[in-house]
Amino acid sequence: MIKAVKPYLKKPVLFEKSNTKFWDDPYISQSMLKAHLDPDFESATRRLNFVEQSAHWISAILPPSSYKRLLDLGCGPGIYAELFHAKGYQVTGFDISESSIRYAKKTAREKDFHIRYLNGNYIQSPIKGSYDLITMIYCDLGVLSHTERKALLSKIYNALSSTGCFLFDVFTPYEYENQPECKIWNYEEGGFWSSAPYLLLQQLYRYDHDNTFLRQYIVVTDSGTTCYNNWEHTFEIEELRTELEEAGFRDLQFYGNVAGAEYKHGNKTICAVAKK
Repeated sequence: MIKAVKPYLKKPVLFEKSNTKFWDDPYISQSMLKAHLDPDFESATRRLNFVEQSAHWISAILPPSSYKRLLDLGCGPGIYAELFHAKGYQVTGFDISESSIRYAKKTAREKDFHIRYLNGNYIQSPIKGSYDLITMIYCDLGVLSHTERKALLSKIYNALSSTGCFLFDVFTPYEYENQPECKIWNYEEGGFWSSAPYLLLQQLYRYDHDNTFLRQYIVVTDSGTTCYNNWEHTFEIEELRTELEEAGFRDLQFYGNVAGAEYKHGNKTICAVAKK
């Protein structure tokens, strides 16, 4: 076991990828789906009451009468997509998790909601079609490297109509303000990461020069050792403004969260509304 774990005990280089799939692992994807669907658990998705407030605010400032065609990137099992549909948008959801998309399609059929769902990696795949509003909610932009972000922002800009808008949120460095680098070992008889007993090493690495942080999970079972690198780049408003302007966006507004709170220095999140 020591030999299997040892390669993961040194600090990875910035945005080093793990070789294992996280979102499409058959077991873990089901664990993630359960986390998404728990209305009181803030992890994969924020708590349902906040999500409902968020959808209401978004539809008020960017109404479907002006922004009819909506693309929700990282839609998961369709929680926001269904709320957007109910507000009157023509909704497309796009997510990497096959389990989440399968669930979203099933519930849409059962509710007779006309929502289009796409399964794929929007980082690597083209964004086809033209949209009036593209959303990317719960800080998904920060998991990408600088190169990936630049490429994705360009694709999003090109997929928007001439008066289109991109709405998304990110974490700020204050999310990690009082979190030192650490290593924590846990043993579980079975749980989120595996149905079999496993040893879990959780590691937090700080890359303060880049405002980037890594939550690394090493899972050791009788059948092998796997490692998952979950990166989080955090933003100050000026960096966010620069990246959006470089992508071509010109009309920028910033809020404290995706429910329209006022942005204040020290906030843990920023919501950006970027129009062409």
